[in-house]
Amino acid sequence: MPQRAGDPHPPPRPQRRAHTHHRPTGDVTDPYAWLADPNDPAVLAYLRAENEHTSAHLAHLTGLRTDIVDAIRARTNEDDISAATRYGEWFYAAHSSAQSAYPVIRRARDADAARDPNRSALVLDQNAEAAGCTHSELGAVEPSPDHRLVAWAHDTDGDEHFTLRIRDVAIGVDLDDVIHDVAWSGVAWTGDGQHIVYVVPDATERPHRVMAHRLGSDSGEDIIVWTEDDPRFHVAIGATRSGRWIVIHSASKTTTEVHLIDASAPTGDLRCVHPRRDGVDYSVEDWGDQLLILHNIDAPDFALAVCDGPGHDWHPFIDHQPGRRLVAVDPFADFCAVHAWDNAQPQIWLLDRNGDAVGKVDVGDGPHDVEFGANENWDSNQLRVVYQSLAHPATTADVAVGDMTVTTVHQVAVESIDLADYTSRRLWAQAADGTALPIDLFGRCDTPLDGTAPVVCYGYGSYEISLAPWFSTARTVLADQGVLWALLHPRGGGEFGRNWYESGRLHNKQNTFGDVIACVEYLRDSYVDPARIGLRGGSAGGALVGACITQRPELFALGIAEVPFVDVVTTMSDPTLPLTATEWEEWGDPRRVDAAEWIGAWSPYDNTHPAAYPAMFVTAGLHDPRVGYHEPAKWVARLRDMTTSTAPILLRTELDGGHAGPTDRYAAWADEADIIAFTLDVFGIAVTDHHTAPATTR
Repeated sequence: MPQRAGDPHPPPRPQRRAHTHHRPTGDVTDPYAWLADPNDPAVLAYLRAENEHTSAHLAHLTGLRTDIVDAIRARTNEDDISAATRYGEWFYAAHSSAQSAYPVIRRARDADAARDPNRSALVLDQNAEAAGCTHSELGAVEPSPDHRLVAWAHDTDGDEHFTLRIRDVAIGVDLDDVIHDVAWSGVAWTGDGQHIVYVVPDATERPHRVMAHRLGSDSGEDIIVWTEDDPRFHVAIGATRSGRWIVIHSASKTTTEVHLIDASAPTGDLRCVHPRRDGVDYSVEDWGDQLLILHNIDAPDFALAVCDGPGHDWHPFIDHQPGRRLVAVDPFADFCAVHAWDNAQPQIWLLDRNGDAVGKVDVGDGPHDVEFGANENWDSNQLRVVYQSLAHPATTADVAVGDMTVTTVHQVAVESIDLADYTSRRLWAQAADGTALPIDLFGRCDTPLDGTAPVVCYGYGSYEISLAPWFSTARTVLADQGVLWALLHPRGGGEFGRNWYESGRLHNKQNTFGDVIACVEYLRDSYVDPARIGLRGGSAGGALVGACITQRPELFALGIAEVPFVDVVTTMSDPTLPLTATEWEEWGDPRRVDAAEWIGAWSPYDNTHPAAYPAMFVTAGLHDPRVGYHEPAKWVARLRDMTTSTAPILLRTELDGGHAGPTDRYAAWADEADIIAFTLDVFGIAVTDHHTAPATTR
């Protein structure tokens, strides 16, 4: 990489070692393939050198980074308490306090007491459990049916292997039962509270086997309930709200098979709801004396059926409507709630037992998110939801089934600023083939849209995941410096139904990147500064960043790729790696020549060519089981080999974490402050007087 004259911090240069990949499309040399070996001492030395280089490059921004962290902190209520969730006869709430990195879970017999530290009982203090750990992630906190015990799962290094324990809440002590290497695919209690059902991963990190543990026994005696042998399928479990069934959900990207276990007999016979058939995707919910089945049989965007149980005929309950993607159904004793995406907007509506509409949850018409909240009680007469937008913080509300009244029970507090100063709007770009592409744009109300303001665009576009607008306190700090933020919705997500997804996967994957480029060109030509455009994304969204920047480097001044999936051909050719076999239906199997050709046409690592690449901030996690740390490390090395510009290309690896980065909220704020400071520096924004300073107390 060309260096600035007199650069006191030249980037590290990893060794180049001869290696050849033998692919159906021909041999490919890869001098950085050795970085995939975590047992090579030179790998860790290189990653540490990269971290030191990144720190040195950011050193001149230390004051700004501190101001940004202070601003995030000033706008955050560190002593927040969540809404209380009723579960049986108890109410549970999460308490956060200043100087504490993690929440504390407490409970009481009524909602107000659950939110009062002096009137509630401690269930689990994650801060205490995180003591001495560099990473702390809870995978489950599940009360037993009588609420005497709580099953909780904890990951302390980011590799998503959890240790499952059982806590006696009354005395705050864990039982002797300890189960190691549990996957986070759900846990479920049996109806008598004597067994806990869980899932374990195979050698490729695929959740594949359901186990039942009897309290008081050695974990080596646990019983195998069910094993999924097809490497394309992964397993998740959960108990139904009625308490009648434990559901085993085994799914590939396009095919599902569901089994039910009688919750009173976890080692008894399994009942298959519908034998797997390629392309048939369905999910099952218990409605007391019936089952609700969300399915795509002759219904690409899904329909809802009802039946009397496994083996019984399915009867239509909600008909298929093209373009309206039914996502989930949540049943209660006397009604059910349906979550769907329609015209790239999420919505929830309620139906009675006859299938008649009760009403739609009203959270406004602007770009927003709305989803099911914590609804634990079967006999409830209200539905809890959570909604938010780019300019409105997450709000928990209860919806009365009778008149659809929406009552706020908690809103994430945003302090020291006036939220009325910020706005979001929906824009529409057009793809090369004429497809309309939604863009949700956020910024201060007084930020001009005349081509002078910089913008950071964010995208994902994979796995049929619909990316709804979400609120970010840190994003308001960026907005206060006059930076716009745009959420893009390319094909490959699910915002307009199954066809939107199919049009952005496998051999159609280039549509995802073409859509992003079309959105960026639209913003460039109509609203933002053409010389100050950034692109950000993580994981599969990092693949999006990599593909767009290698295809059109001149469009961007900045790229932020967090744990990016960028060495796609190599990884997807190796079925011994985590997720590979389960994701051939998403990306393709490049051991076949056709898939090798279409993936090879866009894979960022394979397509990094000599060009003037923009400034880059790339992250990785050493223990990441989803995207190997070596992918971003290799890509950064190749980018530096190929770039003809002097723009900085930085790599930061979380050496004690995994895919999601730091779990400590203060560490996460510090990491975000680094990215914001780097963004402002690249955009040439001197933070001196724009809306006072980042730590404004307006």
